[in-house]
Amino acid sequence: MTLSFNSKDSARQYVWDTLKEQRLARFPFPIHGRIPNFKGAEAAAGRLFEVRPWKDANFLKINPDSPQKPVRIEALKRGITYFMPTPRLKAGFMKFDPARIPPEKFREAAALSTCHAWAEEVPLDALPRIDAIVAGSVAVTRTGKRCGKGAGYSDIEFAILRELGRPAVPVATTVHPVQIVDDFPRDDIDLPLSMVVTPDEIIKVADPFPPPEGIDWDRLSEQDLDDMPVLRDLRALQKR
Repeated sequence: MTLSFNSKDSARQYVWDTLKEQRLARFPFPIHGRIPNFKGAEAAAGRLFEVRPWKDANFLKINPDSPQKPVRIEALKRGITYFMPTPRLKAGFMKFDPARIPPEKFREAAALSTCHAWAEEVPLDALPRIDAIVAGSVAVTRTGKRCGKGAGYSDIEFAILRELGRPAVPVATTVHPVQIVDDFPRDDIDLPLSMVVTPDEIIKVADPFPPPEGIDWDRLSEQDLDDMPVLRDLRALQKR
């Protein structure tokens, strides 16, 4: 069966429905409208760190969603400092330095509900050069297309780093195999995947899509800037 979709929304709906129907999803529920947590997320996280640059990174950016909690734990175990955007980009980025977190607290630090005791707020101009990124996904393709839950936060976070003059770095995602489909439309502002990792497979994208150079400010409304104050901070930083 060919799984090609004429919209990202239809690809998302297929994945959410399939994960639910096949009982492959994990807490939190409902999975519809979220980056879905899935059975085997820990195995996928372990596979991710078999591959460079993730395995020997100094600094990673990792999304805050539930299926990537095992990625965050594994990063801390490996001595990797990671930067996590606050949900919905309300307050920019948080830094998690394993040198400042006791090993017995790694799970607590990696969980969104308990992470704040171990987080350090980082101003945009203090973000270091990131070695690689881990993004959450709803649906992906083997050619490196990705769609999240539809809000565009991961794309904006990638674009923020580009606006800060950072080079484009490889982006990986961890997903369940049923989240891999054949095709769906892609926008130029979408972050390009370099690798898709499942509990059973590492898929290296042969020819990743061109990365966006920065934020497409014309797509953002004043309400978007109010909802994501970090973008106003970025504009102020650029005017200095």
